[in-house]
Amino acid sequence: MVDGLGRYLTDVQRMSFVNRIPFLLLSALVAVAMLVASGAVAAEQARFVRIGTGPVGGTYFPVGGAISTMISEPPGAAPCGQGGTCGVPGLIAAAVSTQGSPDNLRKMTSGALELALCQADVARDALKGEGAFARQPIPSLRAIGNLFPEAVHIIVRVGAIRTVNDLRGRRVSVGEANSGTLAAARLVLQAYGMRIREIEPVYERLARSVDMLIAGDIDALFMVGGAPIAAVALAAETIPIALLPIADRQAERMIAAQPQFFRSSIDRGAYHGVPATSTVAVRAQLLALASMPDDLVFAITRALWDERNRKLLDAIPIGIQIRRDEATENLSVPLHPGARRYYLESKQATP
Repeated sequence: MVDGLGRYLTDVQRMSFVNRIPFLLLSALVAVAMLVASGAVAAEQARFVRIGTGPVGGTYFPVGGAISTMISEPPGAAPCGQGGTCGVPGLIAAAVSTQGSPDNLRKMTSGALELALCQADVARDALKGEGAFARQPIPSLRAIGNLFPEAVHIIVRVGAIRTVNDLRGRRVSVGEANSGTLAAARLVLQAYGMRIREIEPVYERLARSVDMLIAGDIDALFMVGGAPIAAVALAAETIPIALLPIADRQAERMIAAQPQFFRSSIDRGAYHGVPATSTVAVRAQLLALASMPDDLVFAITRALWDERNRKLLDAIPIGIQIRRDEATENLSVPLHPGARRYYLESKQATP
């Protein structure tokens, strides 16, 4: 475990603009552990929630760290407005690094996670029993709200590869086996009339894929995330990279096949030396199961959108795009009753 933490710290130190939220979360959990060890907090007073995120270096991990801090209010912590976060009294939340969206949903159904960050398209497939979830649907999947848009990135070294069609026969990282990136990569290739067997697929985590691209061991990599993605930004600072555009016709094919996607672009300046690039995107959502108690989900949703916690979101690059007024737009799964209660009450309270 020490080695794993050391690797995590090394990754964060290399990516200078990744915010301090994971460290704040770690510090908070250590402090709570010390209180528990000293007998200051009784076990029955605390509730624990694990949030499935994604790989270190992606977008989900820092966002999950921020949310964990926002919704936590451990027993004995400083009150809201007096140095503590305005979270759920007695709740201790922790962000867990995972392989991404499908992995999060499977771990949530197995009881290894209570909350999950997930691409809207993956959530829709899981609810309906389609795609990767054809044999294992999750009809009890429920939404707490939308978070931010995630753009499909296709990253290459500057050189011979200029279009998605040029990926044929190339060695390409398509994400880990249980990742939302893999699901999106399949859709992109299908939109271009290609199958995954027409490339040489590599199933690797994001950090390893970036290292391989820098070293020249792969020709391209797919990643789905809110720009800027820390690991991709690191690659752009290390070698000249380019983003492959998804052309208009192919983008429309993707949207027809999976309506949770929409036309988007990655802005100029998101990555060093990379111009604005047309692509498609999908929303990231915060999910729970229908079995999570309504009162707990209501309290988590309230803490998520509490303006006094807003500074924790604004401290991360993608955080400014996480907005309450878009939380219930075009959700791919039904709202959890606890979350629905929050949105109805907050709407009624708005003058």
